[in-house]
Amino acid sequence: MKDSSYFLHESACVDPGAVIGEMTKIWHFCHVMSGAVIGSACSLGQNVFVANNVVIGNNVKIQNNVSVYEGVILEDDVFCGPSMVFTNVLTPRSAFPRNTSADYKMTLVKRGTSIGANATVLCGVTIGEWALIAAGAVVTKDVQPYAKMAGVPARRIGWVCQCGEGLRFTGPYAGCGSCGRQYKQGESGVRPMFASSGVQRSDNIHSGERR
Repeated sequence: MKDSSYFLHESACVDPGAVIGEMTKIWHFCHVMSGAVIGSACSLGQNVFVANNVVIGNNVKIQNNVSVYEGVILEDDVFCGPSMVFTNVLTPRSAFPRNTSADYKMTLVKRGTSIGANATVLCGVTIGEWALIAAGAVVTKDVQPYAKMAGVPARRIGWVCQCGEGLRFTGPYAGCGSCGRQYKQGESGVRPMFASSGVQRSDNIHSGERR
């Protein structure tokens, strides 16, 4: 019997043993395999495949024609554009099958990341939180948080705010013109300017950080 806590289109298939969170929607011709864990309020568009042991967080949007293979972890608020591609083996050979969990390289997509249509993410990489991967890009190495990546292979072409807008830095500081969030750039990359309580700082970004 179908679990009424989430929506499952009549053409979709969820294998026994999969865990699906409340308010998640699984649309036409999807297949979720046993052992997959999908959080709440997710959306799986038409023809999405989710393999064994995949872990998907809350509020994840996976657009049409995306396959999420074993070894991939998607944290909360990740967006996967139409027909983007994940891999899980670096040296695939039909004559020498690599089809066990021990053969797969883990790929971690951290919270808030958006991956554009037709992009490819090679296995074994970590994409930092709130990164933005352009359509058609090929990600071959780890991506810093808030990085805007484009090209083949993908390279950083800028930085983006949590809301997705581009950031323009004046010295080490930048403020988002859309939402007002503030950021500081250093040797290790970009980080948001939050107080220890988790509330964003409201001080002037050009006057430095409070101590």
